[in-house]
Amino acid sequence: MGQEGFIKRDKAKSGNDLNNINALHTAFKRQKAAFLAHMYPSFEERKANLEALCGMMISNRERIRKALVEDFKVHHGLATDLLETLEVVDRAVYFMTNLEKWMSDEVRESDPNLWGNGKAFMRYQPKGVIGNMVPWNYPIDIAFGPLVDMLSAGNRVIIKPSDLGPACSEAMRAMISETFDPDVVTVVSGGIELARAFATLRWDHLMYTGSTAIGREVMKAAAENLVPVTLELGGKSPVIINDDAVDMNSVTQVIGTKTNKNGQLCISADYCLVPRKRMGDFVKLAKQYVHNHIPNYSRTEHCTGIINEHHFDRLLNMLNQARDEGCQIVELEENGIVDRVTRKMPIFLVLDPSDDLDIMKEEIFGPIVPVKPYDTIDEAIAYVNAGERPLSLYIFSREQAPIDRVITETTSGGVSVNCCTIHGALPSLGFGGSGMSGMGYHHGIEGFREFSKLRGIFVRGDQPDFTELTFAPYGEKLAEFIDPWFG
Repeated sequence: MGQEGFIKRDKAKSGNDLNNINALHTAFKRQKAAFLAHMYPSFEERKANLEALCGMMISNRERIRKALVEDFKVHHGLATDLLETLEVVDRAVYFMTNLEKWMSDEVRESDPNLWGNGKAFMRYQPKGVIGNMVPWNYPIDIAFGPLVDMLSAGNRVIIKPSDLGPACSEAMRAMISETFDPDVVTVVSGGIELARAFATLRWDHLMYTGSTAIGREVMKAAAENLVPVTLELGGKSPVIINDDAVDMNSVTQVIGTKTNKNGQLCISADYCLVPRKRMGDFVKLAKQYVHNHIPNYSRTEHCTGIINEHHFDRLLNMLNQARDEGCQIVELEENGIVDRVTRKMPIFLVLDPSDDLDIMKEEIFGPIVPVKPYDTIDEAIAYVNAGERPLSLYIFSREQAPIDRVITETTSGGVSVNCCTIHGALPSLGFGGSGMSGMGYHHGIEGFREFSKLRGIFVRGDQPDFTELTFAPYGEKLAEFIDPWFG
């Protein structure tokens, strides 16, 4: 759902993009030259960059809060601190704790009978200049979270924020320019033409987070220069609730997760599979949860505004389409409001929608939860596998056997058991998609490795070895080595 302007929208802004494209090319050339002049930053340099990033996040708390409110109309300050700011700080601290170990050469075996006292090892080398195309929904976290991984790997980075969040884009530009030399990190802002140009550069690696449709175009553009890509593309992340887990715990996790950004999260619970005989129980528990914990949700500052009117109308159209098709729509909040001014919406359940409705074909990115009935766990697994591979999958069960089956018999980017989204919040746990939900990793050691070039190195020793037998002319000594292999 990120850089949707990459294909369409708002060509009126394109006139301003020529200057932005020129700025991009200038920044790219500058960072390329800087990388060639200093290709392997030390641990101390990388750690200093991470410390600077942490300081930047903490000192700009109010600036980040204000920018998110400007773009979303409503965005609670504590949610900003938790989901945008401290996510980055926590990640940077984890990387600083482990980085020196990760940077160490990995010794590999070399047969002393052939290579004497020669040494073989793998070294993680910086890739160079990396581009990061950032979505609108978690603008700060997805700009600066992967930046932790990229700087830890010794790279230089250019960030392109989504033009759907102009306030966050400007805040990020100012924060980075105040903290980092542009040779190390810089932010370029702009619309459709800049997004197109960004994907065509000869990056040493390119990361894109957003919709599958735009991810496909980004990958095509990158392929022209054989640029490796990391794609985080979302998709319809399912929740499977086993019969023994239709309880307040599972409902709390599912509905509570929907309050994060009001559902505007790529790993949000997109739809639920609930045992057919327990559908009524699920609905009753969901209503009870909202009544007890967030009774006036859509009327409070805890309800994040939808990013713009286009997406606001898109969600309403999804509900209207389901209603026209005869689906039962349950508004969990009594007397909730749909407010176009603040773009706030309450949370809705849509019961047993058909698969040809938009809410079952598209990633929802809002406070709507389709609930589909199933009769057996085999049926639930088959339903998930019939669709595209999701970025995340959630299973709730008190028994281990259904959990093991779901994990073993499905494929997804990641899994959380008896909760939602937590696998994507842990700085130690590699995070990435599969199939249409993306490719590559960030977070944890996997993120460090993703943005590093693993380089095999052999250092010849001072003892006699096999090297000269590999040269012409080939003779008796080489035959003595080779012939026994053929009996």
